[in-house]
Amino acid sequence: MDDNQASPSNRRQEGSHKEPRRDSGDSGGGGAHAKTPDEWKAILEPDRYEVCINHGTEPPFSGRYDRYSPDGGYMCACCRAELFSSDAKFDSGSGWPSFWRPASEGNIEYVQDTAYGMTRTEVNCSRCGAHLGHVFDDGPAPTNLRYCINSLSLIHESDCRDG
Repeated sequence: MDDNQASPSNRRQEGSHKEPRRDSGDSGGGGAHAKTPDEWKAILEPDRYEVCINHGTEPPFSGRYDRYSPDGGYMCACCRAELFSSDAKFDSGSGWPSFWRPASEGNIEYVQDTAYGMTRTEVNCSRCGAHLGHVFDDGPAPTNLRYCINSLSLIHESDCRDG
């Protein structure tokens, strides 16, 4: 993904993902406060913590939302920010949920990722900093983008439980 595709207002350089995660506790943004890794560890399941906070990756074809297709929105599993919509979801065959655009560009943060000897664009939740996955330029029209997202970083609106 080149700089013309990623929003310059929310790009970070690699390495800054060590900052404390922000969480506003609501779906409206603003009023964010930092959570330490220990605070996230206390509230997230271990596998979700590994993906969202430690920037891990779930095994392909293992996630709940890979072949999940009900209508509705997909939110950040950590802070419930709206990230993707079912109307932009497609089956990429990659083993991870794939979307051709985010629900709101402002809710996604792009980070250059040079881990493992390659250059990729990591995508994170711009509200809390949770790692979501990566975006690639091999998706369908009209954007030609493929947001390859870990199921563990998402929650579909039909799965949300208040409280």
